[in-house]
Amino acid sequence: MRAVRIHAFGGAEQLIYEESAPEPEVGAGEVKVRVRACALNHLDLWVRNGIPAYKTPLPHILGSDIAGEVAEVGEGVGGWGVGDTVILYPIVSCGKCRFCKMGRENLCQEVQVIGAHCAGGYAEYIVVPERNLLPKPTNLSFEEAAAFPLVFLTAWHMLMTKARLQPGEWVLVMGGGSGVGSAAIQIAKLRGALVIATAGNEAKLERCRALGADFTVNHSDPEWHKQVRAATGGEGVDVVFEHVGQAVFDACIRMLNKGGRLVTCGATTGGAAQFDIRYVFSRELEILGTYIGTRAELQQLLPHMISGRLQPIVDSVFDLREARAAHEKLERRDFFGKIVLHIP
Repeated sequence: MRAVRIHAFGGAEQLIYEESAPEPEVGAGEVKVRVRACALNHLDLWVRNGIPAYKTPLPHILGSDIAGEVAEVGEGVGGWGVGDTVILYPIVSCGKCRFCKMGRENLCQEVQVIGAHCAGGYAEYIVVPERNLLPKPTNLSFEEAAAFPLVFLTAWHMLMTKARLQPGEWVLVMGGGSGVGSAAIQIAKLRGALVIATAGNEAKLERCRALGADFTVNHSDPEWHKQVRAATGGEGVDVVFEHVGQAVFDACIRMLNKGGRLVTCGATTGGAAQFDIRYVFSRELEILGTYIGTRAELQQLLPHMISGRLQPIVDSVFDLREARAAHEKLERRDFFGKIVLHIP
């Protein structure tokens, strides 16, 4: 099958397009999916560069966000037929540990993220457990459908489940031009919150406002945090949606009003954050870590995608064989929303 694989960790030059990569075989309880589109995430860059804790096997196929068609079903699979259009829940779980039994597959003791711990969607075919399939919204193209599962699921889990965002609250969305940031703006507005979004240039800030952001701030300005506080009348925000990490973490904590919540899912600028603990306990602040989300939450998102209340944002589409160029664009941060690979 056609696929892009890495045989060694490193830069974009490690992405090798192949015409005859081994095609995965279907086992009992599994489904083979003909991948039609796969969206990129920063996770792809980290895995490509090498994350020792993930123990990613080589050669490896990247890609967590997948949309396609059922190509073959294994023994014991019911409810799916060849040709059904699907999206994939990006986590493979054991189904047996106490977290799985509680419906918290994202905390599974043997959790595997598709495209990180196991083979992903930069290929014609992928085999996954039946439980990972959900119906693709018919109003979305394959490219649009691939652009929402991981980022919208993460943003929903962060804002709705962990941060308990309420109507009328102020939420600061860091990096509003990213895939997860553009999803967060939409989810926060759907919830009835007041949104302040940051981005690195005026074009991205304008796009954030088009998605519904009530106020925007250029985070390249050293005084950006003062603008955020001024927008809230000096009070600060109730929730910070954070995935940038070290460069902004302390400022984000100081942006919080009393009783505020900071929810974080990433550390693209580094993981060694410093902040004053006294500021946290004296104001009863909460710092909440999140890891993707549950299958049930992804199921909750589907009606909003079908109705158009939430919309995936596709920045650009590359052919599978152009994966290197797509990665280079992602590394330059020269995008708004999602970069997607098309697998014809």
